Amino acid sequence: MSAEASFRRVARTALRDGARAEGERAVPEEVPVAFSYGGSTHAVMMASPADLVDFAVGFSLTEGIITSRAEIRSIEVVEAGQGYDVQVDLQDAEADALRARRRHMAGPVGCGLCGIESIEQAVRTVPDLSGVELFVNGHDIVAAVKTLSEAQSLNRETRAVHGAGFYSAQEGLLAVREDVGRHNALDKLAGAVINTEISSPAGIVAVTSRLSVEMVQKTAILGSPVLAAISAPTALAIETAERAGVTLVALVRGEDFEIFTRADRIVL
Repeated sequence: MSAEASFRRVARTALRDGARAEGERAVPEEVPVAFSYGGSTHAVMMASPADLVDFAVGFSLTEGIITSRAEIRSIEVVEAGQGYDVQVDLQDAEADALRARRRHMAGPVGCGLCGIESIEQAVRTVPDLSGVELFVNGHDIVAAVKTLSEAQSLNRETRAVHGAGFYSAQEGLLAVREDVGRHNALDKLAGAVINTEISSPAGIVAVTSRLSVEMVQKTAILGSPVLAAISAPTALAIETAERAGVTLVALVRGEDFEIFTRADRIVL
């Protein structure tokens, strides 16, 4: 599914300088995407209908369903009404672990996913990347965010989607993924990095959104020690980055940016 499939042109009326102007605008598609494992739906996300195989791999990784690409046997994307059902076939051990996890979550709590289980998941422990030796120049931080913005073909059409990119100081921007949801864009990027066998500890993850705790968690699980964004972080995102040994760079605007954790990795 290409970027072109992720937007449509719609009629609109613009009011400019006190005058009405008829025309059209490109707007992003947003459809339900279900992730099914072993024939059972695990989650349904509202997302852009592109890069769904990458999305499935990245979602499976960041949700702790797999730890490597080899744990997935196959992925099939099936059209389902107004959306897509992404059917993931896991290796036996991972399939058994997911079934056990579902049984544990389907306890006496009323909504199934609420209560202690979901709270623990929200503040889960993530990998410790403090020992990963990656040093990048300040210019690389600026270039990572700048080239990501320039490579966002869907956002160039719609001005309404988030982007996530993986940048190497030696090779430049290696992967870009976009979505109406910032978490989805990062999951798609994680899947792209894994599927193309990019070395995640060797580069910068750049995103076009604010830095919430989930963005730090997903980056740490992917294994990248540097996360850069155009917007500001939350307090919990900073605390999580500190514990995970992730260098958190935010408010990258032009040549300026702010470093909140592990500033030693940034060589100015």
